[in-house]
Amino acid sequence: MSNRFTARDHMCRMRKHLPLAAIFGLATLLAACVGDGVYNDVPVNSSAGSTTNIASLTAVIEANPSDATAYSTRGIAYGQAGKLDNAVEDFNRALQLNPQSYQTYANRALVYRRMGQTDQAISDYTRAINIKPDYDVAYVGRGNIYRQRGNYSAALADFNSVIARDSSDARAFYNRGLIYQAQKQDNRAIEDFATAIGLNPKAAAPYTARGISYLAVNDPTAAFSDLSMAVNLDRNSAVAWANRGLALEMLDKPKDARRNYNKAITLDNSNKIAREGIGRIGRT
Repeated sequence: MSNRFTARDHMCRMRKHLPLAAIFGLATLLAACVGDGVYNDVPVNSSAGSTTNIASLTAVIEANPSDATAYSTRGIAYGQAGKLDNAVEDFNRALQLNPQSYQTYANRALVYRRMGQTDQAISDYTRAINIKPDYDVAYVGRGNIYRQRGNYSAALADFNSVIARDSSDARAFYNRGLIYQAQKQDNRAIEDFATAIGLNPKAAAPYTARGISYLAVNDPTAAFSDLSMAVNLDRNSAVAWANRGLALEMLDKPKDARRNYNKAITLDNSNKIAREGIGRIGRT
């Protein structure tokens, strides 16, 4: 009983000192951490753009100059290697040869997103959807851009469309959960993150997101469990380490919290949650 009262009393003290943004607005700090597993839309793989690989793909194009797939394949390799201008050039050529390739529109949209050209990316995702109305990849990609822009109604429409057709798409549940989280509907967010985790248990981002929502509903024990899984899956996530520190602080474990905050600062010196946490622990 005494431990329970200690944790409760500590939470009450923290509510006096923690800014509301730290407890209830953590979703805004999550965007930078979305990038592991299936949640990374444009993975960088320098080996894919190696001289040998590109030369091999170029030889295929030279042997088949009217093959749209050959250009698209090399464009994907350029995109994975971070050679984005080259990727766009190849996708442009592929679409000239085959303007009905919805996959190529979606691949070019990914590259446009990486370049920060989100209007062009939305346009390409929409073209892909117009060609193939049940192409979930395009709905998820377009919905994620809408979400990042704060256009939640449009984003929800895209994610709901995917979920209605195929309940096995982890990204749709995850991204819809982020919207619920941003709208302070954390219990609904927790449900979607749980579904995403069930569909893809090896991705760190949904554990981090669910942990943040557990913090928002004042369940630091559940938050600590999720955030521990997140840092096990992604040791370089400053967001996960910082929020794990917050969970430990709420559980009245300041020494452990300090270690987590320090780890987060080592990874990201500008992490606000970790810096404010160190400041609080230093004053207690």
